[in-house]
Amino acid sequence: MSTINDLLVLEATREAEKLATGLLTSGVIPQKAVGDAAHIAIATVNEVDFLLTWNCRHLANAQVMRRVSGVCQRSGYDMPLICTPEELMGG
Repeated sequence: MSTINDLLVLEATREAEKLATGLLTSGVIPQKAVGDAAHIAIATVNEVDFLLTWNCRHLANAQVMRRVSGVCQRSGYDMPLICTPEELMGG
């Protein structure tokens, strides 16, 4: 049986900080949502396949994701698929 201690903890690296700043300064993610920018950046830089969230305002939002993906690509990264748990499970 797996425990929380077995989970990988992703690092908030200098590269992730730079990407998060880019997401904020581009206006794709609003300044008040710095935590959302950090989540995207850390997942992206660490090459996570999926970022699960219930936040449909700044994260699991098709219009926002398209713009976020552009910032990530211009920075040399592929954005993970951002979706709700229900979307991932096909529900």
